[in-house]
Amino acid sequence: MATPKQSNEQHQQQQQLNAQRVRNSGMINCNQSPMRDDKEEEMSRSALAMFRAKEEEIERRKIEVRDKVQAYLGRVEEETKRLAEIREELEGLTDPLRKEVSIVRKKIDNVNKELKPLGQTCQRKEREFKEALEAFNEKNKEKAQLVTKLMELVTESERLRMKKLEELSKTVDTLH
Repeated sequence: MATPKQSNEQHQQQQQLNAQRVRNSGMINCNQSPMRDDKEEEMSRSALAMFRAKEEEIERRKIEVRDKVQAYLGRVEEETKRLAEIREELEGLTDPLRKEVSIVRKKIDNVNKELKPLGQTCQRKEREFKEALEAFNEKNKEKAQLVTKLMELVTESERLRMKKLEELSKTVDTLH
């Protein structure tokens, strides 16, 4: 039979092991087997890796869209400059070329109209991403607080049970 001192040391070791499990997996379950801990830890890691991969994919796509828009804007600016030069040359020419200048101007106007919604879409997507990230961070913070509270409750429960066990042990010892 274990002495109260040995029992207390074993209890402290168990508490440390439980605390380590909580830190590692974010979950507390006093009746878990080591295989279950590994599976839950692996599932947690897998979910985290999947989330990170999705976050990276979102970021990569966001950068791709931004780069495409920037490249498109750069080409449009170059085209606008070239068209302005062409317009100056055309103004020096005779009337038959004015029709072509008008067509080119209309094309520029159409491109500018297409650019505006693309810029707005890009800004909206960035705003949505930031909101989703903030919501995620808030929930993560809430989870951490709940896990901490759970740890405190479990520790207090174990302390009270150990105290009661020691009292019962003393009562049993006094009966003999």
